[in-house]
Amino acid sequence: MTNSKLNIDRSALEQLLHKRFFLAPSFEIYEGVKGLYDFGPTGTALQLNLISMWRQHFVIEEDMLEVDCSIITPSKVFETSGHVAKFADWMCRDTVSHDFCRADHLVEEVLEARLEGDALARKLAGMAVAGGDDAGAGGAAKPSGKKSKKKGGAAAAAKLDDAVAKEYCNVLAQLDNYDGEALGALITKYEIRNPDTGNEVTAPMPFNLMFDTSIGPTGALKGYLRPETAQGQFMNFSRLLDFNNQKMPFASAMVGRSFRNEISPRMGILRVREFTMAEVEHYVDPENKVHPRFDEIAGLELPLLQASCQLAGSTEPVYMSIGDAVAKGIINNQTLGYFLGRIYLYLMKIGIRTDLLRFRQHMDNEMAHYACDCWDAEIATSHGWIECVGCADRSAYDLSNHAEATKKKLCVQENLPEPIVREMLVCEPNSKVFGPRLRRAAKPVEDYLKALPEDRLAALRDALAKDGRAVVTLADSAADGDHEITADMVTIEKQTITEHVRVYTPNVIEPSFGIGRIMYALIEHSYNVRASDGQRGVFSFNAQVAPFKCLVLPLSNNACFAKPLLDAARRLRAAGVPARIDDAASASIGRRYARNDELGTPFAITVDFQTAKDDTVTLRERDTTNQIRGPQEEIVKLVKDLVDGSTTWGAIVSRYELIDTAALENDA
Repeated sequence: MTNSKLNIDRSALEQLLHKRFFLAPSFEIYEGVKGLYDFGPTGTALQLNLISMWRQHFVIEEDMLEVDCSIITPSKVFETSGHVAKFADWMCRDTVSHDFCRADHLVEEVLEARLEGDALARKLAGMAVAGGDDAGAGGAAKPSGKKSKKKGGAAAAAKLDDAVAKEYCNVLAQLDNYDGEALGALITKYEIRNPDTGNEVTAPMPFNLMFDTSIGPTGALKGYLRPETAQGQFMNFSRLLDFNNQKMPFASAMVGRSFRNEISPRMGILRVREFTMAEVEHYVDPENKVHPRFDEIAGLELPLLQASCQLAGSTEPVYMSIGDAVAKGIINNQTLGYFLGRIYLYLMKIGIRTDLLRFRQHMDNEMAHYACDCWDAEIATSHGWIECVGCADRSAYDLSNHAEATKKKLCVQENLPEPIVREMLVCEPNSKVFGPRLRRAAKPVEDYLKALPEDRLAALRDALAKDGRAVVTLADSAADGDHEITADMVTIEKQTITEHVRVYTPNVIEPSFGIGRIMYALIEHSYNVRASDGQRGVFSFNAQVAPFKCLVLPLSNNACFAKPLLDAARRLRAAGVPARIDDAASASIGRRYARNDELGTPFAITVDFQTAKDDTVTLRERDTTNQIRGPQEEIVKLVKDLVDGSTTWGAIVSRYELIDTAALENDA
């Protein structure tokens, strides 16, 4: 797994995706807008199949409560959640062209290009005659002066000092851990410039990624297009808890569009401004994060790249069972570990290559403001490792903040099987003195005092006993500032409390899926070319995820094929199998097979002259190109079973004789 990039002909792949209308730039006839894409029939069907499998794997199998919430969100929601202040990336600006670039991507791109130039120089040096012009192992070879065609502008062969190369690797291993100031220091230290122009760039500055808007004709109510689907789910927590009959734990789920105003969209649909997310919010008791189904996944071994390894300069994951990782405290708790296992199983099910998958733990500086532990499922593509799923323990951050901001209860009340009797320090205001002295500040100060933890309440009691007075300072309240409390205003003493009900704010475990990124990774992992013809692209999607399940085609345009052709398509569609008819007379049957291989269609039913005699048809499998023959009704049933996963092609060919179709395939 050392090589983080999938070795494919990306140019040929992108050409094929546009040719077969998987996707296309939005508004292309108006020259398009960066970061916006439309999906054609193939891409739309593929995305919907991924979502359908996601819903089955998570919503249905985990008995989640599915919702669909508003895209436009009032500003107050995101002010409370921290997005207005903190949902930002660091960007630089070209000092001459004034183009913008994302700071971490700029550093990554330039350092990776230099390391590639170094690797090439070392390879060439290994081929050169010993004692030639090249410098020693620790020295620097003279650059060739030739520029690489790769974006980044590094010399095609420029050897680095060993220590410098190692330093670059260490920086890249922990790049996500750098803040704006640290990124600026890297740009200065390594003399990083805009690779497109060679110009210097400004110091990194924060850029909030949310699209803002106004709600209503006056524009007085500020809003944002949501950058995630989570907040809508949190807004409905109390209703969801009621719907679930107050039972904990439980999960809500949502699939929907999200929007992020990317600084410099690139890499096709991997970094876009509008995209589909699928998110789960699993609400759990903060004192009991054991998962009842944990044993089902505890033995799964995942490639884990821990934060400590990244900080040490390593990018190599270690395979470890989820059970061991939770037991050792590497993964924070069972529920988080359970969902990491379920994410792994989903990605396997749709066809992601497990040798190109790893789970990377967030380092302290990159950890979201709400998370206490977070892991990204990263998938290797031709662009390198791409974060496709994030799985975070958001603690109680969101529900607590929204409850505080709205003064609404977003908590769970749990009847205790046995009452809890305990002594605790309690602050009781003296109403005759407290209110008149503090006036409008009385209620905020009282709320503040009642919310104080016991150790701070004890310190306040001791200060009042010693000095007769103390000062409390309020922030983010209706009475911010210092307020004097005297000994006669409050009584702070131990009381015996009997609790029959436990009240708590749930923690949230959140698996968050970027459907577009997963789809692109799957496209790359499924792409190959026929060994017999390097120009014939094929997508080896499994039958469940394939956009179209079965091709139905006639051998030629002979009129006798019309009825059995329509009969086969009708039977397939009635059985719930999406089928395409390709009866274009202008193309040979081999060419029609080939162009549907480019759509990833796993099976093809062919109507020929034998069909007219005995109602038999041929069934072709995409990856092997093998074919069998059987009665039309029987073949349709086989396709249905193949798509449902109740049989395999291997099992079928063991019962049927293969027919020779080499001439047809070569005709493509």
